[in-house]
Amino acid sequence: MTTPALLPLSGRRIPTLSPGAASFPHHRATLRLSEKFILLLILSAFITLCFGAFFFLPDNSKHKRFDLGLEDVLIPHIEAPKGAKHPGEQVVIHGQGGHDEHRHREEEESLRDKIRVDHERALQEAKEKLRKSRDELRAEIQTEKSKVVEDLKKKKEVPKPLPPVPMPKVVGVNDGDSVEPDVKEKRDKIREMMKHAWDSYRQYGWGHNELKPLAKKGHSTNIFGNSQMGATIVDALDSLYMMGLHDEFKDGQEWIEQNLDFSVNAEVSVFEVNIRFIGGLLATYYLSGQEVFKVKAVQLAEKLLPAFNTPTGIPWAMVNLKSGVGRNWGWASAGSSILAEFGTLHMEFVHLTYLTGNPAYYQKVMHIRKLLAKMERPNGLYPNYLNPRTGRWGQHHTSVGGLGDSFYEYLLKAWLMSDKTDTEARKTYDDAIEAIERHLIRKSNGGLTFIGEWKNGHLERKMGHLTCFAGGMFALGADGSPDDKAGHYLQLGAEIAHTCHESYDRTVLKLGPEAFKFDSGLEAVAVRQNEKYYILRPEVIETYWYMWRFTHDPKYRQWGWEAAQAIDKYCRVSGGFSGVKDVYSSNPTYDDVQQSFFLAETLKYLYLLFSSDDLMPLESWVFNTEAHPLPVLHLANLTLPGSQAQR
Repeated sequence: MTTPALLPLSGRRIPTLSPGAASFPHHRATLRLSEKFILLLILSAFITLCFGAFFFLPDNSKHKRFDLGLEDVLIPHIEAPKGAKHPGEQVVIHGQGGHDEHRHREEEESLRDKIRVDHERALQEAKEKLRKSRDELRAEIQTEKSKVVEDLKKKKEVPKPLPPVPMPKVVGVNDGDSVEPDVKEKRDKIREMMKHAWDSYRQYGWGHNELKPLAKKGHSTNIFGNSQMGATIVDALDSLYMMGLHDEFKDGQEWIEQNLDFSVNAEVSVFEVNIRFIGGLLATYYLSGQEVFKVKAVQLAEKLLPAFNTPTGIPWAMVNLKSGVGRNWGWASAGSSILAEFGTLHMEFVHLTYLTGNPAYYQKVMHIRKLLAKMERPNGLYPNYLNPRTGRWGQHHTSVGGLGDSFYEYLLKAWLMSDKTDTEARKTYDDAIEAIERHLIRKSNGGLTFIGEWKNGHLERKMGHLTCFAGGMFALGADGSPDDKAGHYLQLGAEIAHTCHESYDRTVLKLGPEAFKFDSGLEAVAVRQNEKYYILRPEVIETYWYMWRFTHDPKYRQWGWEAAQAIDKYCRVSGGFSGVKDVYSSNPTYDDVQQSFFLAETLKYLYLLFSSDDLMPLESWVFNTEAHPLPVLHLANLTLPGSQAQR
């Protein structure tokens, strides 16, 4: 037996068989994997060479070319003969047959030489690869991977330019200074609070969805999936713009331009992403005129559309931005979608159709409205749960607070935003409010007007902080009420505002609890420990602002200032603003979350409360449920794509 020869490879020495060893079959069984790889490589190269020769060498017996008809794809450098439709097609010209035959032989010989050169080069490259060390190969693979990633980034489809549309009349964006020195001082204080909240987020949570102001780090919740989408930046930008905080606004715009990416594998709440992100981006676009905000809003909206792929067209509560797969919250009644979620899309989606010319957005929300119009409603009330598979109501629970609230708000605001032409929306709102008045609105023994919750035929005498927005809604909808009831609804708004102020005034911190009861001798007071918290919510201040705009009663500014002082005293920490766990305790513990809606809504409504009516006049702007202002669309001479003008 001959001794194996030794060749260097990758800094190691491996045996290769000398010719004499080939006569021993058992030696082949001991070949290493790398040797087999070399032999297979050489064999495959040889077969490929033969295969190429078989296809491209002329058939001498018939003196004809084996024509696959693919030359125009595979060999683009060979031009078609004059008169031929594509390369490879033969054009016979009298007297030139021999010349053509000779030229074809030359072409085939040239092609055969090219194939031979290509294979020799491939074999040479393979040999060179085999001589490299493992580390060198890994580095080379990593370089190739990086190159592919960069190429893919460069080849990313450029979004289609959006069609030019007339910009709605934008008024009252930079006004609002008060001539009264004490009012101006309060307004300046609110701006300072906004700056503290923003600067803290900028320093400790930049790019994260929200901020933990005590831990001084980023925070997120399941409504945004596992992604860092900068929710606070998007939510706060229009507030910064209104308040004249231009440097802060510019920082936020730069982050959005460079970092806001929706092609992430994240399961998000359709409702929350719509009101915070799409609403925030559209509002900021209309305020600033910067195209980037419109483009980003449309990119995100396209990612939400798969949520509507259900048997009924009622969207899922959540959708994965990457895969488009949707599902509902596990806790919702029998797999239902939630009224306040699928009913709070209309404002943003109408503007999306207006800006893009794509009728899909308008059609989706109008389909929801039409489906609801056909359904029977117990006592004229809309239950909070609807199954998107069957189209049937879930548990018969009706609320103007959580789970129901913004559905009613968006009916009214759809009418206002259409320049009061969407009469179907107004009629639906009026009918719903009539049923709510009949079944849910009551007066307590102490004379406080409250809105309870209807559960399976029984009225629960409890009102949530979220329900307090309704005072502002009633005032906003007073003008245009049926049967000359404008005065009645303005008064109802004032009564709700008073009740909600009492819920604040009856606590130690002068901040309102999450929910409060009206029975057992207790009125406007939280009973359960898990209802005593305040998480920087805006609804009470929102109602103060609307009531101020419609009445100019100074008590609303006084009540708003009380709330602002309490927030600054008990919720402010060095790293921002935090919610508190018990408003009845003089020494409360913090929940350590600065909510994005605190910057989007609470501080914005306070700022507007201490501004003149010239800032964001309600004749020209309609605020979405996250306090993002969208302009009234004067559509008298314009029909939205996919719609029929309603008159």
